[in-house]
Amino acid sequence: MHVPDGFINAPTSAATGVIAAGAIAVSLRGARKELDERTAPLAGLVAAFIFAVQMLNFPVAAGTSGHLLGGALAAILVGPFTGILCVSVVLLMQGILFADGGLTALGVNITNMAIVTVIVAYALFRGLVKLLPRTRRSVTAASFAAALISVPAAALSFTLMYAVGGTTEVPIGKVATAMVGVHLLIGIGEAVITALTVGAVIAVRPDLVYGARGLTQKLKLRVNGELVDAPDARPEPSAPARASHRKVWAVGLATSLVLAGFVSYYASADPDGLEKVAGDHGIDKKAEEHGTADSPLADYGVKDVDDARLSGGLAGVIGVGVTVVAGTGVFWVVRRRRSDDTSPSETSSTTSTSSTSSTTGV
Repeated sequence: MHVPDGFINAPTSAATGVIAAGAIAVSLRGARKELDERTAPLAGLVAAFIFAVQMLNFPVAAGTSGHLLGGALAAILVGPFTGILCVSVVLLMQGILFADGGLTALGVNITNMAIVTVIVAYALFRGLVKLLPRTRRSVTAASFAAALISVPAAALSFTLMYAVGGTTEVPIGKVATAMVGVHLLIGIGEAVITALTVGAVIAVRPDLVYGARGLTQKLKLRVNGELVDAPDARPEPSAPARASHRKVWAVGLATSLVLAGFVSYYASADPDGLEKVAGDHGIDKKAEEHGTADSPLADYGVKDVDDARLSGGLAGVIGVGVTVVAGTGVFWVVRRRRSDDTSPSETSSTTSTSSTSSTTGV
Protein backbone atom coordinates (compact mmCIF):
# COMPACT_ATOMS: atom_id res chain seq x y z
CA MET A 1 0.00 0.00 0.00
CA HIS A 2 2.93 2.32 -0.65
CA VAL A 3 1.39 5.49 -2.07
CA PRO A 4 3.55 7.07 -4.82
CA ASP A 5 3.99 10.76 -5.52
CA GLY A 6 1.09 12.35 -7.40
CA PHE A 7 -1.85 10.38 -5.97
CA ILE A 8 -2.54 12.93 -3.21
CA ASN A 9 -2.19 16.70 -3.67
CA ALA A 10 0.44 18.83 -1.96
CA PRO A 11 -1.73 20.39 0.82
CA THR A 12 -3.05 17.00 1.95
CA SER A 13 0.41 15.45 1.72
CA ALA A 14 1.80 18.30 3.83
CA ALA A 15 -0.98 17.86 6.41
CA THR A 16 -0.30 14.14 6.73
CA GLY A 17 3.39 14.98 7.01
CA VAL A 18 2.61 17.12 10.04
CA ILE A 19 0.49 14.32 11.52
CA ALA A 20 3.27 11.79 10.92
CA ALA A 21 5.92 14.06 12.44
CA GLY A 22 3.77 14.65 15.51
CA ALA A 23 3.06 10.94 15.93
CA ILE A 24 6.77 10.11 15.64
CA ALA A 25 7.63 12.76 18.23
CA VAL A 26 5.05 11.33 20.63
CA SER A 27 6.26 7.81 19.89
CA LEU A 28 9.87 8.72 20.62
CA ARG A 29 8.79 9.78 24.11
CA GLY A 30 6.44 6.83 24.60
CA ALA A 31 9.04 4.34 23.41
CA ARG A 32 11.32 5.30 26.30
CA LYS A 33 8.95 3.45 28.63
CA GLU A 34 8.56 0.46 26.30
CA LEU A 35 12.23 -0.08 25.46
CA ASP A 36 13.75 -2.12 28.26
CA GLU A 37 16.38 -4.85 28.35
CA ARG A 38 13.98 -7.14 26.47
CA THR A 39 12.41 -4.93 23.79
CA ALA A 40 15.36 -2.67 22.94
CA PRO A 41 17.49 -5.34 21.22
CA LEU A 42 14.41 -6.81 19.54
CA ALA A 43 13.04 -3.56 18.07
CA GLY A 44 15.68 -3.13 15.37
CA LEU A 45 15.23 -6.77 14.39
CA VAL A 46 11.45 -6.32 14.14
CA ALA A 47 11.97 -3.44 11.69
CA ALA A 48 14.33 -5.58 9.59
CA PHE A 49 11.91 -8.51 9.64
CA ILE A 50 9.04 -6.30 8.48
CA PHE A 51 11.22 -4.99 5.65
CA ALA A 52 12.03 -8.56 4.59
CA VAL A 53 8.46 -9.85 4.72
CA GLN A 54 7.15 -6.82 2.82
CA MET A 55 9.21 -8.07 -0.14
CA LEU A 56 7.10 -11.25 -0.22
CA ASN A 57 4.02 -10.27 -2.19
CA PHE A 58 1.43 -13.06 -2.04
CA PRO A 59 -1.47 -13.53 -4.51
CA VAL A 60 -4.90 -12.63 -3.16
CA ALA A 61 -7.07 -12.50 -6.29
CA ALA A 62 -6.75 -12.74 -10.05
CA GLY A 63 -3.98 -10.33 -11.02
CA THR A 64 -3.64 -8.84 -7.54
CA SER A 65 -1.15 -9.40 -4.75
CA GLY A 66 -0.64 -8.16 -1.21
CA HIS A 67 2.13 -7.81 1.32
CA LEU A 68 2.54 -7.36 5.05
CA LEU A 69 1.98 -3.87 6.45
CA GLY A 70 3.48 -4.83 9.81
CA GLY A 71 1.82 -2.39 12.19
CA ALA A 72 0.01 -5.07 14.20
CA LEU A 73 3.06 -7.32 14.36
CA ALA A 74 5.36 -4.53 15.55
CA ALA A 75 2.92 -3.21 18.16
CA ILE A 76 2.32 -6.64 19.69
CA LEU A 77 5.99 -7.63 19.76
CA VAL A 78 7.59 -4.40 21.03
CA GLY A 79 4.76 -2.04 22.00
CA PRO A 80 2.60 0.51 20.13
CA PHE A 81 4.93 3.51 20.37
CA THR A 82 7.96 1.47 19.37
CA GLY A 83 5.84 -0.22 16.70
CA ILE A 84 5.09 3.11 15.02
CA LEU A 85 8.81 3.86 14.98
CA CYS A 86 9.64 0.40 13.57
CA VAL A 87 7.30 0.75 10.59
CA SER A 88 8.36 4.37 10.05
CA VAL A 89 12.02 3.31 9.83
CA VAL A 90 11.08 0.68 7.24
CA LEU A 91 9.10 3.19 5.16
CA LEU A 92 11.94 5.69 5.31
CA MET A 93 14.48 3.13 4.11
CA GLN A 94 12.16 1.97 1.34
CA GLY A 95 11.42 5.47 0.14
CA ILE A 96 15.00 6.75 0.11
CA LEU A 97 16.94 3.67 -1.00
CA PHE A 98 14.47 1.57 -3.00
CA ALA A 99 12.17 4.18 -4.57
CA ASP A 100 9.18 2.45 -2.99
CA GLY A 101 6.58 4.95 -1.78
CA GLY A 102 6.77 8.61 -2.80
CA LEU A 103 9.01 11.03 -0.94
CA THR A 104 6.32 13.73 -0.91
CA ALA A 105 3.87 10.99 0.11
CA LEU A 106 6.00 9.83 3.05
CA GLY A 107 3.58 11.43 5.51
CA VAL A 108 0.68 9.68 3.80
CA ASN A 109 2.40 6.31 3.99
CA ILE A 110 3.49 6.70 7.62
CA THR A 111 -0.02 7.77 8.61
CA ASN A 112 -1.68 4.84 6.80
CA MET A 113 0.81 2.03 7.29
CA ALA A 114 2.35 2.92 10.66
CA ILE A 115 -0.01 5.09 12.69
CA VAL A 116 -3.44 3.80 11.65
CA THR A 117 -2.46 0.12 11.60
CA VAL A 118 -0.76 0.29 15.00
CA ILE A 119 -3.52 2.23 16.73
CA VAL A 120 -6.35 0.09 15.35
CA ALA A 121 -4.53 -3.20 15.80
CA TYR A 122 -3.23 -2.60 19.31
CA ALA A 123 -6.54 -1.21 20.60
CA LEU A 124 -8.38 -4.26 19.28
CA PHE A 125 -5.65 -6.60 20.51
CA ARG A 126 -5.76 -5.25 24.08
CA GLY A 127 -9.55 -5.43 24.13
CA LEU A 128 -9.56 -9.05 22.98
CA VAL A 129 -6.82 -10.08 25.41
CA LYS A 130 -8.91 -8.73 28.28
CA LEU A 131 -11.97 -10.69 27.16
CA LEU A 132 -10.26 -13.98 26.28
CA PRO A 133 -8.74 -16.47 28.75
CA ARG A 134 -5.29 -15.43 29.94
CA THR A 135 -3.33 -17.89 27.80
CA ARG A 136 -0.70 -17.76 25.09
CA ARG A 137 -3.19 -19.10 22.57
CA SER A 138 -5.41 -16.13 23.32
CA VAL A 139 -2.55 -13.76 22.48
CA THR A 140 -2.02 -15.52 19.16
CA ALA A 141 -5.74 -15.45 18.36
CA ALA A 142 -6.01 -11.78 19.32
CA SER A 143 -3.01 -10.94 17.15
CA PHE A 144 -4.70 -12.67 14.18
CA ALA A 145 -7.88 -10.62 14.58
CA ALA A 146 -6.02 -7.36 15.20
CA ALA A 147 -3.85 -7.77 12.10
CA LEU A 148 -6.85 -8.74 9.97
CA ILE A 149 -8.78 -5.57 10.82
CA SER A 150 -5.77 -3.23 10.64
CA VAL A 151 -5.34 -3.65 6.87
CA PRO A 152 -8.83 -2.55 5.71
CA ALA A 153 -8.58 0.22 8.32
CA ALA A 154 -5.50 1.50 6.50
CA ALA A 155 -7.39 1.18 3.20
CA LEU A 156 -10.21 3.30 4.62
CA SER A 157 -7.65 5.84 5.81
CA PHE A 158 -6.24 6.14 2.28
CA THR A 159 -9.77 6.47 0.90
CA LEU A 160 -10.43 9.38 3.27
CA MET A 161 -7.20 11.07 2.20
CA TYR A 162 -8.11 10.56 -1.43
CA ALA A 163 -11.56 12.05 -0.81
CA VAL A 164 -9.90 15.15 0.64
CA GLY A 165 -6.91 15.53 -1.67
CA GLY A 166 -7.07 13.08 -4.58
CA THR A 167 -5.53 14.40 -7.79
CA THR A 168 -7.99 12.63 -10.11
CA GLU A 169 -11.77 12.65 -10.33
CA VAL A 170 -12.93 9.19 -9.30
CA PRO A 171 -16.20 8.58 -7.38
CA ILE A 172 -15.18 8.04 -3.77
CA GLY A 173 -17.71 5.23 -3.37
CA LYS A 174 -15.92 3.19 -6.04
CA VAL A 175 -12.56 3.85 -4.40
CA ALA A 176 -13.82 2.81 -0.97
CA THR A 177 -15.48 -0.37 -2.22
CA ALA A 178 -12.47 -1.46 -4.26
CA MET A 179 -9.89 -0.60 -1.60
CA VAL A 180 -11.69 -2.23 1.31
CA GLY A 181 -12.66 -5.29 -0.71
CA VAL A 182 -9.17 -6.20 -1.88
CA HIS A 183 -7.54 -5.25 1.42
CA LEU A 184 -9.87 -7.51 3.37
CA LEU A 185 -8.30 -10.34 1.41
CA ILE A 186 -4.80 -8.97 2.02
CA GLY A 187 -5.70 -8.69 5.69
CA ILE A 188 -6.07 -12.47 5.86
CA GLY A 189 -2.47 -12.88 4.75
CA GLU A 190 -1.38 -10.20 7.20
CA ALA A 191 -3.23 -12.00 10.00
CA VAL A 192 -1.65 -15.37 9.21
CA ILE A 193 1.89 -13.92 9.09
CA THR A 194 1.35 -11.94 12.30
CA ALA A 195 -0.17 -14.83 14.24
CA LEU A 196 2.52 -17.28 13.13
CA THR A 197 5.32 -14.88 14.07
CA VAL A 198 3.85 -13.92 17.44
CA GLY A 199 3.11 -17.56 18.19
CA ALA A 200 6.66 -18.60 17.30
CA VAL A 201 8.23 -15.99 19.60
CA ILE A 202 5.81 -16.83 22.44
CA ALA A 203 6.73 -20.51 22.16
CA VAL A 204 10.42 -19.72 22.71
CA ARG A 205 10.53 -16.54 24.80
CA PRO A 206 7.07 -15.28 25.86
CA ASP A 207 8.70 -12.56 27.95
CA LEU A 208 9.94 -10.94 24.72
CA VAL A 209 6.39 -10.34 23.45
CA TYR A 210 5.27 -6.96 24.77
CA GLY A 211 1.59 -7.75 24.29
CA ALA A 212 1.85 -11.00 26.27
CA ARG A 213 3.22 -9.47 29.45
CA GLY A 214 1.14 -9.84 32.56
CA LEU A 215 -0.70 -12.91 31.34
CA THR A 216 0.74 -15.23 33.97
CA GLN A 217 -1.40 -15.68 37.04
CA LYS A 218 -0.04 -13.90 40.08
CA LEU A 219 1.22 -16.01 42.96
CA LYS A 220 -1.19 -15.91 45.90
CA LEU A 221 -0.17 -15.70 49.54
CA ARG A 222 -2.43 -16.28 52.54
CA VAL A 223 -2.18 -13.38 54.97
CA ASN A 224 -4.41 -13.33 58.06
CA GLY A 225 -6.67 -15.90 56.45
CA GLU A 226 -7.04 -13.97 53.16
CA LEU A 227 -5.44 -14.59 49.75
CA VAL A 228 -3.47 -11.63 48.43
CA ASP A 229 -1.21 -11.16 45.42
CA ALA A 230 2.44 -11.79 46.09
CA PRO A 231 4.77 -8.91 45.19
CA ASP A 232 6.37 -9.13 41.75
CA ALA A 233 9.88 -10.48 41.71
CA ARG A 234 12.17 -8.86 39.16
CA PRO A 235 15.43 -10.77 39.23
CA GLU A 236 18.30 -9.86 36.97
CA PRO A 237 18.33 -11.86 33.72
CA SER A 238 20.31 -15.03 34.14
CA ALA A 239 23.11 -16.06 31.79
CA PRO A 240 20.91 -18.71 30.11
CA ALA A 241 18.15 -16.12 29.55
CA ARG A 242 20.61 -13.69 27.97
CA ALA A 243 21.96 -16.48 25.77
CA SER A 244 18.40 -17.38 24.73
CA HIS A 245 17.75 -13.73 23.93
CA ARG A 246 20.77 -13.62 21.66
CA LYS A 247 19.68 -16.87 20.02
CA VAL A 248 16.25 -15.43 19.22
CA TRP A 249 17.91 -12.33 17.74
CA ALA A 250 20.31 -14.41 15.63
CA VAL A 251 17.55 -16.71 14.35
CA GLY A 252 15.34 -13.71 13.56
CA LEU A 253 18.09 -11.95 11.63
CA ALA A 254 19.00 -15.12 9.71
CA THR A 255 15.33 -15.64 8.85
CA SER A 256 15.03 -12.05 7.61
CA LEU A 257 18.11 -12.43 5.42
CA VAL A 258 16.84 -15.68 3.90
CA LEU A 259 13.40 -14.23 3.22
CA ALA A 260 14.73 -11.05 1.62
CA GLY A 261 17.74 -12.58 -0.09
CA PHE A 262 16.25 -15.80 -1.44
CA VAL A 263 12.52 -16.33 -0.90
CA SER A 264 11.64 -12.87 -2.26
CA TYR A 265 12.61 -14.04 -5.77
CA TYR A 266 9.51 -16.25 -5.75
CA ALA A 267 7.12 -13.51 -4.60
CA SER A 268 4.12 -12.63 -6.75
CA ALA A 269 4.87 -10.14 -9.54
CA ASP A 270 1.23 -8.97 -9.69
CA PRO A 271 0.48 -5.39 -8.60
CA ASP A 272 -0.49 -4.99 -4.97
CA GLY A 273 -3.94 -3.92 -3.83
CA LEU A 274 -3.42 -0.17 -4.15
CA GLU A 275 -1.64 -0.46 -7.50
CA LYS A 276 -4.42 -2.64 -8.89
CA VAL A 277 -7.21 -0.33 -7.70
CA ALA A 278 -5.32 2.73 -8.93
CA GLY A 279 -4.81 1.22 -12.37
CA ASP A 280 -8.39 -0.03 -12.71
CA HIS A 281 -10.04 3.24 -11.63
CA GLY A 282 -7.62 5.84 -12.96
CA ILE A 283 -6.25 7.02 -9.63
CA ASP A 284 -2.74 6.78 -11.06
CA LYS A 285 -3.27 9.16 -14.00
CA LYS A 286 -1.18 11.88 -12.33
CA ALA A 287 1.38 9.61 -10.69
CA GLU A 288 4.87 11.11 -10.72
CA GLU A 289 8.26 9.52 -11.15
CA HIS A 290 9.96 8.78 -7.85
CA GLY A 291 12.59 11.26 -6.73
CA THR A 292 15.16 8.48 -6.28
CA ALA A 293 14.18 6.42 -9.32
CA ASP A 294 17.84 6.35 -10.37
CA SER A 295 18.97 4.96 -7.01
CA PRO A 296 21.38 2.00 -7.25
CA LEU A 297 18.78 -0.06 -5.35
CA ALA A 298 15.60 1.25 -7.03
CA ASP A 299 12.82 -1.31 -7.45
CA TYR A 300 14.63 -3.75 -5.14
CA GLY A 301 17.42 -4.58 -7.53
CA VAL A 302 21.13 -3.74 -7.63
CA LYS A 303 22.07 -1.51 -10.55
CA ASP A 304 24.33 -3.09 -13.20
CA VAL A 305 23.72 -6.62 -11.88
CA ASP A 306 22.03 -8.36 -14.81
CA ASP A 307 21.02 -11.61 -13.11
CA ALA A 308 17.53 -10.95 -11.69
CA ARG A 309 17.82 -13.51 -8.91
CA LEU A 310 21.20 -12.20 -7.76
CA SER A 311 20.19 -8.54 -8.14
CA GLY A 312 17.01 -8.91 -6.09
CA GLY A 313 18.71 -11.08 -3.48
CA LEU A 314 21.55 -8.62 -2.96
CA ALA A 315 19.10 -5.74 -2.69
CA GLY A 316 17.09 -7.64 -0.10
CA VAL A 317 20.14 -8.48 1.99
CA ILE A 318 21.36 -4.87 1.82
CA GLY A 319 17.89 -3.65 2.81
CA VAL A 320 17.73 -5.94 5.83
CA GLY A 321 21.23 -4.90 6.91
CA VAL A 322 20.59 -1.17 6.53
CA THR A 323 17.22 -1.41 8.28
CA VAL A 324 18.49 -3.40 11.26
CA VAL A 325 21.41 -0.98 11.70
CA ALA A 326 19.24 2.13 11.35
CA GLY A 327 16.50 0.73 13.59
CA THR A 328 18.90 -0.50 16.25
CA GLY A 329 20.64 2.88 16.23
CA VAL A 330 17.38 4.76 16.72
CA PHE A 331 16.19 2.51 19.52
CA TRP A 332 19.59 2.51 21.23
CA VAL A 333 19.47 6.32 21.36
CA VAL A 334 15.90 6.28 22.69
CA ARG A 335 16.82 3.65 25.28
CA ARG A 336 19.84 5.68 26.36
CA ARG A 337 17.68 8.78 26.72
CA ARG A 338 15.43 6.76 29.03
CA SER A 339 18.45 5.77 31.14
CA ASP A 340 19.58 9.39 31.30
CA ASP A 341 16.09 10.53 32.31
CA THR A 342 15.69 7.95 35.08
CA SER A 343 19.14 8.24 36.58
CA PRO A 344 18.54 11.58 38.37
CA SER A 345 15.29 10.36 39.90
CA GLU A 346 16.88 7.12 40.99
CA THR A 347 19.77 9.06 42.49
CA SER A 348 17.37 11.38 44.29
CA SER A 349 15.39 8.41 45.60
CA THR A 350 18.56 6.74 46.86
CA THR A 351 19.71 9.94 48.53
CA SER A 352 16.32 10.42 50.15
CA THR A 353 16.29 6.85 51.44
CA SER A 354 19.80 7.21 52.87
CA SER A 355 18.84 10.47 54.56
CA THR A 356 15.72 8.90 56.08
CA SER A 357 17.72 5.94 57.34
CA SER A 358 20.29 8.24 58.96
CA THR A 359 17.58 10.26 60.65
CA THR A 360 15.92 7.11 61.95
CA GLY A 361 19.24 5.91 63.30
CA VAL A 362 19.69 9.12 65.27
